[in-house]
Amino acid sequence: MQITKRNVELRVDESLMRVYVAAPKAVGIYPGILFYSDIYQLGEPMIRLANYLAGFGYVVAAPEIFHRIEPIGMIIEPDDLGRMRGNDDARRTLVADYDADRIAAIEFLKADSSVAPGKIGTLGFCIGGHLAFRAAFQSEIKAAVCCYPTGIPSGKLGKGVADTIQRVSEIKGEMLIVFGTLDPHIPTNDRQIIIQALEQAGVPHKICSYEAEHTFMRDDGYRYDSAATTSAWSEITTFFARIFAD
Repeated sequence: MQITKRNVELRVDESLMRVYVAAPKAVGIYPGILFYSDIYQLGEPMIRLANYLAGFGYVVAAPEIFHRIEPIGMIIEPDDLGRMRGNDDARRTLVADYDADRIAAIEFLKADSSVAPGKIGTLGFCIGGHLAFRAAFQSEIKAAVCCYPTGIPSGKLGKGVADTIQRVSEIKGEMLIVFGTLDPHIPTNDRQIIIQALEQAGVPHKICSYEAEHTFMRDDGYRYDSAATTSAWSEITTFFARIFAD
């Protein structure tokens, strides 16, 4: 499916939040997906992932997660300095600000005439996986995909401690969690804590684990695993298609 690409601006607490929107070219009504990047924001690898999903028939809205700190359009390079910069941006952003951003992005999708009423989901990677997990607290989110989400058991997300693991029972939609078993940022114990919390809260979920490292779906890095990525995408697209089926 061919897609269109555009940038829109949203104002959140007097800060301009750029949102990249990829959507099917054909006129129609489609489910909307709130898409969260990793700490490097919307560089080419993340844009390719957003575009890929849009091609399956989704309106994908990807906000710049550090818009309060970084200039509009800022892409952080995935090197040692960029890693320090992105992690510092994350630490300096209030958890409440991340939450405000998700509400604004969801309201944007709800107001878009090409987004089907009642059909909104979310997808995120790394810190974005944590943000997608928190987005699932919103009643509008029917399906959440969290790819190697960091910091959920520890509450490490931004300035202050995120209460994510304590609020799992608020999730009303379904969850798909993608893990890499070789990921040092989400060790076995953390993965088990997340799984147990979902089970105890009775949240419908599926766990997909791959013998892969952190950020294995990012195609510009040495940890990229094409086979695991292809399998994960098959799970993700099947998951969304089932939940948003007419």
